[in-house]
Amino acid sequence: MSIQVSPSTIPNTVETFHETSLLDRDTFLSELLNQVIAPKSTAWLQELRENAANWVRLSTIPTTRDEEWRFTDLSALRKVQFHRIETLPEISSQEVILPEAANSRLVFVNGIYAPNLSAVADLPVGVVVSNLTALSATESEVVKQYLGQTEGAREVFTALNTAGITDVAVVLVKKNVVVETPIHLVFVSVGGETATFSQPRCLVVAEGGSQVSLIEEYVAGKMPTPQEAEGVYLTNAVTEIWVAENAEVRHTRVEREGAAAFHVGKTAVNQARDSRYIGNAIAFGGQLSRHNWEILQTGEQTQTTLNGLTMIGSKQVADTHSAIALNHPHGSSKQLHKCIIGDRAHAVFNGKVFVPKPAQLTDAAQLNRNLLLSSKARVDTKPQLEITADNVKCAHGATVSQLEDDEIFYLQSRGIDENNARKLLVNAFAAEIINQIPIPSLQEILLNTVNSLQSISND
Repeated sequence: MSIQVSPSTIPNTVETFHETSLLDRDTFLSELLNQVIAPKSTAWLQELRENAANWVRLSTIPTTRDEEWRFTDLSALRKVQFHRIETLPEISSQEVILPEAANSRLVFVNGIYAPNLSAVADLPVGVVVSNLTALSATESEVVKQYLGQTEGAREVFTALNTAGITDVAVVLVKKNVVVETPIHLVFVSVGGETATFSQPRCLVVAEGGSQVSLIEEYVAGKMPTPQEAEGVYLTNAVTEIWVAENAEVRHTRVEREGAAAFHVGKTAVNQARDSRYIGNAIAFGGQLSRHNWEILQTGEQTQTTLNGLTMIGSKQVADTHSAIALNHPHGSSKQLHKCIIGDRAHAVFNGKVFVPKPAQLTDAAQLNRNLLLSSKARVDTKPQLEITADNVKCAHGATVSQLEDDEIFYLQSRGIDENNARKLLVNAFAAEIINQIPIPSLQEILLNTVNSLQSISND
């Protein structure tokens, strides 16, 4: 497969080092790495992990001096001493079931597969939904071909995740198979008396002509004892999605972590000729969250649709970075990302679209819309296009606004009080994204979450 993207298109934290000098450069990273190094495994997986571990040893945690992180300060993360949990926690009953995906669900708790909470049945022939250790030899060969092979693998958090791979949520869809049932991947993080961390990993391979709908959800769990219901934890997640020729993947990613949590996520998508990827990313939780969304076009006439919604309050920080590399002709991409920011929260959006010389007749549009619910809320937005092709249709923009007094007055004139008028306008702003999700029960959950978060709008 030919990849025409330049090495700088999807950035790595570390540029160049002498690879013969494998010295730890960052104490915080070293402590995390020492905990994730796993026992010996199959040769190919061991080599993959060791290569990633060597890169982590050469890396440092990003700071605000790094361009890709200049609006997001990780100093609070560095102050926490995290511990990896090696055993499956006993948790209370979880609301992890979506009616549309009742028999197509994988659940991981603190990164550990939970078979008692998972259910995989009634899937069509040619579909594999499993964790790594339960795969057949043939299925493992497919995983070997794709796992850890996406661009941006040397980004520091991605490399840390790869270095500690012990299990993977795997979705394999064979050629021309249409999966009518959504597949639900649930990652539950449970905080405790000490700070914990987990590194979920997903691999999705949709072969030529196939179609699949995927829900990837990150939620906070509760321990049986109330004093352990909330805690500080770190989720470092990586998802790789391979969309083959004429295949279609509908992907919804929902992040609803605990109030004290840190969340760093990567979604790397490879699109072959005539493929379609429709992504929805929702972010509500965590004291600090970051999502890197990286799309790499490897063939002509691809269609990419990205919808995003961030809603935060208190002193939360939510950072969304996207990079869409359109390397071939006749590609199209549409991106709409919305942020609702209350209290003293801080949202960041940085979206890049790359259109090099070979990508003639590309149609790309990118828009970031932000709604500030507080005079102290803050947003840093930077949509950008890098175009060297001369026959394209591309546009980008950003807006920052508050609730309009005349809109509130109009609703009051129709008998709606001011508080409910504000809620109605916020709900309508969020619903444009939530309504794009093809799972009615999940739509309802998210709209209810928006309603429950309305209190963050007060100064």
